[in-house]
Amino acid sequence: MILYWLLTFSVIFLFITSVIMLRNRRQLPLLDPVSGQWSSLKKVSVCIPARNEERNIATLLESLMHQTYTNYDIHLLDDDSEDRTGEIAELFRERQPELLNIHKGLPKPAEWLGKSWACQQLGELSDGEIILFLDADTRLEKETLARIVHSMETTGAEMITVWPYQILKTFWEQTVLPFVYYALVSLLPVDYTYKDPGWLPARLRKPMRPAFAVANGQCIGFLRTAYEEIGGHTRVKMSVLEDVQLAREARKSGLTLRMFNGTDAISCRMYRNESELFNGLRKNFLAAFQNSVPLLVGIGFLLLVIHLLPFLVLAAALLRGNASLFTASVSPVLLLLLHRIWLARWFGWDPLYAFTHPLGALWISRLGVVKIRDAFTGYRPVWKNRKV
Repeated sequence: MILYWLLTFSVIFLFITSVIMLRNRRQLPLLDPVSGQWSSLKKVSVCIPARNEERNIATLLESLMHQTYTNYDIHLLDDDSEDRTGEIAELFRERQPELLNIHKGLPKPAEWLGKSWACQQLGELSDGEIILFLDADTRLEKETLARIVHSMETTGAEMITVWPYQILKTFWEQTVLPFVYYALVSLLPVDYTYKDPGWLPARLRKPMRPAFAVANGQCIGFLRTAYEEIGGHTRVKMSVLEDVQLAREARKSGLTLRMFNGTDAISCRMYRNESELFNGLRKNFLAAFQNSVPLLVGIGFLLLVIHLLPFLVLAAALLRGNASLFTASVSPVLLLLLHRIWLARWFGWDPLYAFTHPLGALWISRLGVVKIRDAFTGYRPVWKNRKV
């Protein structure tokens, strides 16, 4: 009997997430196109923290050299790289010395994490009215800067975050990363990142604003005045999820945050193999659950009930010829597959990998178990030869 109750709960849950996904499809627009008449005088400082990025940095800098937007400069901070990052960047500076500024990072203070420290230095070294932070593994289309500035001006955004097209090539990239995106677009109503939920009591709306805030650190922009108002990266200096925390600080301060789908404007390949994928997500996975092991365990149980149990029950029902269990499990399985196929079409991925959904759930569960062990043993993951 309990199986039937759990499967019924799964169906109800998935119908609710269907509504959220439908809303988000409209509320997560592409960046505004730029008309021939539009022009802006705002200077943009593109800020790139770079540590051990020799395989990525040339692609990003090449894309930045050919932007249609004209009033911008680039600030790259070589964060004590141990490879050819700085050497490659110098070759680009020789081509356009008036455009590209290269800075050597200062030693990291003990009370700072590496990326936040690098970004704080970049914020202080740059002088643009708009500060745009980009990860070194991104690549921009030629109109991207213009579209970002135009979108900020048309929406009145003081902070903007853009979700790039994620380049997925290996099996585990295509299995796991869409699962992560699925969690975002099926659980978080995007419009609540910039407006208060009308169903909340009035006295709770302001205190609850940060709870709905999220951002993608691969591409985050601020009006300089807004960035300085929230204290820059000093407010998030020890946060592994500094992007999400910046969004929360912005909403807490009453700033206007807007989120955009950038799949036609910016691309990114975060990881190249399963080991990189695991270690990359391992460094900040528990932080996504407010560093709470009980919360991680509770959400992990929900994940298994919603995303894995229906597939297991369906397989068992087919093997045993149990018609009632088959009927109870086929609805949540079909809903999950429809969600994932739609998500793949939305973000430009291979829809066949929707059928690896239960493998993605198992992979995430394994990561969760490892993070629980890390929490109890005090293990600190290493990323780019630094402990996180």
